[in-house]
This record gives sequence, C-alpha cells and structure tokens, in this order.
Amino acid sequence: MPLVHLIHEAYTGIQGLSNDDLRAKTPELKQLVVDFIAEEKAEIANIKSRIGDDPDMEIEKKENLYQKVDALEKTIEEKTDEILLDILPEAFSVVKETAVRFNGNESIEVTANDFDRDLAASGDRIEIKGDKAIHLSTWMAGGNEVTWDMVHYDVQLIGGIILHQGKIAEMATGEGKTLVATLPIYLNALSGNGVHLVTVNDYLARRDSEWMGPIFEFHGLSVDCIDKHEPNSEERRIAYNADVTYGTNNEFGFDYLRDNMASSTEGLVQRKHNYAIVDEVDSVLIDDARTPLIISGPTPKGDQHEFHELKPRVEKLIQAQRKFVTQAISEAKRLFGEDEKNKDGGLAIYRAFRGLPRNKALIKYLSEEGIKTQMQKTENYYMQDQSKEMHIVDEELFFVIDEKNNSIELTEKGIDLITDSGEDSSFFILPDVGGEIAEIEKSGMSEQEQASKKDQLMRDFSIKGERIHTMNQLLKSYTLFERDVEYVIMDSKIKIVDEQTGRVMEGRRYSDGLHQAIEAKENVKVEAATQTYATVTLQNYFRMYHKLAGMTGTAETEAGELWDIYKLDVVVIPTNRPITRADHEDLIYKTTREKYNAVIEEIVELTSNGRPVLVGTTSVEISELLSRMLKMKNITHNVLNAKQHQREAEIVLNAGKPGAVTIATNMAGRGTDIKLGHGVVDAGGLAIIGTERHESRRVD
Repeated sequence: MPLVHLIHEAYTGIQGLSNDDLRAKTPELKQLVVDFIAEEKAEIANIKSRIGDDPDMEIEKKENLYQKVDALEKTIEEKTDEILLDILPEAFSVVKETAVRFNGNESIEVTANDFDRDLAASGDRIEIKGDKAIHLSTWMAGGNEVTWDMVHYDVQLIGGIILHQGKIAEMATGEGKTLVATLPIYLNALSGNGVHLVTVNDYLARRDSEWMGPIFEFHGLSVDCIDKHEPNSEERRIAYNADVTYGTNNEFGFDYLRDNMASSTEGLVQRKHNYAIVDEVDSVLIDDARTPLIISGPTPKGDQHEFHELKPRVEKLIQAQRKFVTQAISEAKRLFGEDEKNKDGGLAIYRAFRGLPRNKALIKYLSEEGIKTQMQKTENYYMQDQSKEMHIVDEELFFVIDEKNNSIELTEKGIDLITDSGEDSSFFILPDVGGEIAEIEKSGMSEQEQASKKDQLMRDFSIKGERIHTMNQLLKSYTLFERDVEYVIMDSKIKIVDEQTGRVMEGRRYSDGLHQAIEAKENVKVEAATQTYATVTLQNYFRMYHKLAGMTGTAETEAGELWDIYKLDVVVIPTNRPITRADHEDLIYKTTREKYNAVIEEIVELTSNGRPVLVGTTSVEISELLSRMLKMKNITHNVLNAKQHQREAEIVLNAGKPGAVTIATNMAGRGTDIKLGHGVVDAGGLAIIGTERHESRRVD
C-alpha cells in the first residue's frame, strides 16, 4: 500500500487522542527505536569496557575489536533506517495533527513537564498555570509575529517521504517547502542522533528555527540555530547537541574546520554527521560548492606590502589604457561605418576588449548588431596556431586582461610607462634564474663569491616576484572588481557580496592579496595578509552525512550533476493546485535608459491597479540607480540589498501590501516569504519585474 495511504490510516487513530496522549506518542516512538537497536548498543558497550579494563591488550587484538565496533555501528545505522521507515506513517500523522491543533486553536493546554517549564522561563510562547502548560499558536519568527495557519497537504506528505528517503524533492515556489521539512525532521530526530537543516543564509536559518521550532518543542524535542551563537562557544556546542539544529551551509562547514583545528576533544562542537536536509539544495551543493571554505590566520610580515607605493603607477596605467581603449572604440566605429566587415575595425574592437573587457562604452557597442560577431571572427583569427599572431593585438596595449582565466599581464609598453626615468629598467621584470646561475658558474669566481651572487639573485627574484604580484592584484582590483557589484564598503571595510544570494559575506576576504589591493584602491585601511590554516569544499563536507536530502524549486535541470557528485535522486513533486502564475516573454530594449524608463512606467501602471511590485536587479549598484529614478518620480519604495540587510524582515513583511514597491537584488530570491495583503489577489497578485538575466538561470 502506498505510504500516503498508510499515513491516512494512522492519522484516523491519532485524531481522537487528547493533547497529552498526542504528546505521549513521541516518547513511545523513541522507545521503539531504542529497543530495535538495543542488542547492538549493548554489544558495543561490552567491547568498549573490555578494551578499557585491559590497558595491556595487544594492539592487533584492540584493532580487531574496534573494527567490530565499526561494523556494529554500521548495523545500527541500517537498523535505525529500517525502524524509522516502519514508524513513518505514525510519526508523520503526529506532526500533521499537531499542525491541525495549532491551526484550529489560539492555544493548546497540556500537562506541564520540566521541558515546558524551561521553555516558559526563556520565552513568552508558553504559559505555566499550576500543573498545566499552555502553548500559544502565535509567536515571533524572524522579527515578525506569526500565527500558525498551515496544515500538511497530501503533496507535502509525499515531499516529506522523498526527503526521508535521502532524495531531492523539487517543489514549485510557494508550495511550502519549510513546512514539508517538519515531517522528516521530526521522524529522524526520534533516533536521538540529531538532524541538521541547512539554509542558504542566516536570516532563513533564524526565521525557520523560530517559525517551525514550536511544533517540535511541543513534543519535547529541542531546537536551536547555530547562527545565533558565537563560534567555538559552549552555546554552539549545545546547539549541535539539540535534536534539531538549523544553520547556514557555511557555518556548518566552518565549524567542521574549527573542530579539525581543535587541540583537545573539549574544543569540539559538532557530533557525528547523521542526517541533513539542505534547503535550496542546488544553490548550496552546486552554485556555492565552487568556492571552498577557508580558515586563514596571520602570516609572518603580513603587514608589509607595497600596495600604496605602487598604486600611483597602477592609476597611471589604468588612465593610459582607458584613453587608448576609448580611441580604439572610436576607430572601430569609424572603420565599421565605412565597411561593416572591415578587418582593421575588428582588430581595433578586439584590442579594446583585450584591454578593458568591462568598459561600459565597449559593452554597449558590442551589444549592437553584428559587432560582437566581427570581434569573435578577429579573435578566432588571432588565436589560431596557438595564438602565434596575438602579439600584434597586444603590442599597442599597456596590459592584457584574460577575463576567462582571471589573469592580467603587463606588456613591454606598460612596463616602460611605469618604470621611472633613472630607475632600473628591469624593475618589473623577473630575472631568468636558470640563465643567470649558469653565467655565475661560468664566471670563474671563487665558491664564496658565487654563493653570495646566487643569494643576491634569489633575493632579487623574490622581491620582484612579490612586486609583480602586487601590481597584478592592483590591476585586477581596478579592472575586474567593481564597487557595489562584487563588493560594498560598510563601516570603512571592504565586504564581499555573494553573487548567488546578493548578501554580504561577513568575515570573508579575497585570498592572495586581492582583498588588500581592493582596500588600497578604495583608500580604506589595508589589513595584514593571511595564510590558509584549513580548507574544505562544501561537496566534501556534505558527503560526510550518513543521509543527505534536499529541497528546492529548481533542481531538475541539474539532476545529472547532483547524481554524479552526491548520488542524490531528484523527484518532482506535483503542486497542490494548478499554478496560476503568468510568465511573460522577455522585452529587449536598444539602450539601458529606455529599459529603465520602461520599468518605471510598468511600476506606475501596476501600482495604480493596487498590485504590489517586486523589481529584481543583479547588483547593489543597479538597485540604487532604480531607487534614484523612483525618487525623482516621487514613488514610495523600499530597497532590499546587501547594504540594507538589517531591515530585511521589515521590508519583506511590507512587500506584499497593495501598491508596495520593493527593489531587490537576488537577496529576495531564495526562501523569501512574501505574504499578500488584503485585496491583492483580486487585483492580480504580486507582480515581479526582472530588470535583466542573472548569470545563473536558477537565480531567475
């Protein structure tokens, strides 16, 4: 019989229970799990006591016993999975009935236990009256007051089953993924081994732990959120020992790294990785998995650098290159005006692209019909025969940018420009160490003189290597990293903006001197350089879990990758009702100005009909530009970007009210719950205007 039917059967028996009897189901189910694996647990305890009682035991014998313990622990994991599947219908029914009772009543009265009293002492959601505990159905979550109004549909029960099986449930936007997760979380928490719910940002981790937590706490299961506590603290260890632990992917990963660096077992905060549900699983396991998590620390002489000394030279280079690129674009326009297939025009535009690929005038010109095709033809011509002719393109430039490989190289013309008169002509040129050593050895000098010359050569190589590296990082910071796009300045510090979530990544720094280069560019304090202490990729971290599951609205396109790397199946869950969202075709404009004017006109028209509008942008810079345009039209609006993240809960709360206008970066993309105000559905619902496509289709 299908599991959903078994849940319905079990549910009819649960419905008639009193509140106290409903709560008594949890210890009863926990005991079933304990009894099912009691034999193996007793055997492990027996083996460990034998090892402890005999300190002189032979190494080989001890090794064999520990291997036996490992085998028994594997058996326990398998048997736990087996018993959890057996009690699934009853466990899911308990959660559903709890949701029904919170939904239908302002409060639920039960006989108070110690757990209720502890919770009542630390919050105002539970009232203790004599020997009774009153659980209210209204509480604070994510800074806003919420009244419980949700009950699990059948499609959500299916989603819960899929998550329990360690698969990915793809559910459409608004289908209640957060609620679905309560079912497998409760079921797997009964084993006492802990359940981790992983979210993409700290706002969602805090909100979901506060929003869903009372359902678990009603049944005596402890809930905590690691993002509320400081790293390496006793509070964080307690959070990991809770039955249900919410947190962000990065914090789980960083805690694992910190545990690996701990000098004693007392310093550890995590326990064995049992079961994790990853919310927005494609974002975490694919988009974010490209960047490894790194813990770094101070390095000797880390505060010694040449960024400030070399900055004027870099600015001189940038100025000269900018001037040259502007001339090259004008030249290309003139030549293409005479003949649209002009080879010299193609060379000029390709030079401009190799010089400053992110130049706004160049990007605008390349968007004109046929221009990009001409440039690509030129590129193909010069890249043939292993770029044998590329020097013809590059000889006019001061430095060459290879955007694909994220690399920058100074040309001879550039080196001449920044090498001051009277300065060593090889000031920015690395010595040919092999050739120079051969010359020294042939010179007929004494061994002592040779050793001294070689030392001097290696010192020269090291100094120049560092100098050229500093130059390259400064050039990168000026040409490939833009303020309010890749980073923002807050509290006189450079803070990185996550390209996937649009949020500020607190405490993160670019590696290899790039962060210091950006600090020098923006005239803020240049922090000392750091070195890597520990690193792990999210891919490797999440593979450690005994069971891994995920939920998202956009995983089907990545199903192959998720199976290849994580052995995770994707199951598409049908919607509870047919989707009423109307998706329109893209509108393309010739110029940015026309596009933004059209966006403003659309906003005015939609809000006049009483519809709330959410405007999606790709960067902080564009969100602020649109905000200025709306201010000029006297249109009241909110901006949700990396600089405004403290007001996130308040902005999201008001975003669904009639006529509300919210401009947001992709911060509003993942898991943000916009509730529609009174009369909005009749007016046509929430209107979403995307101002441009993101790099990742899934963000859109």
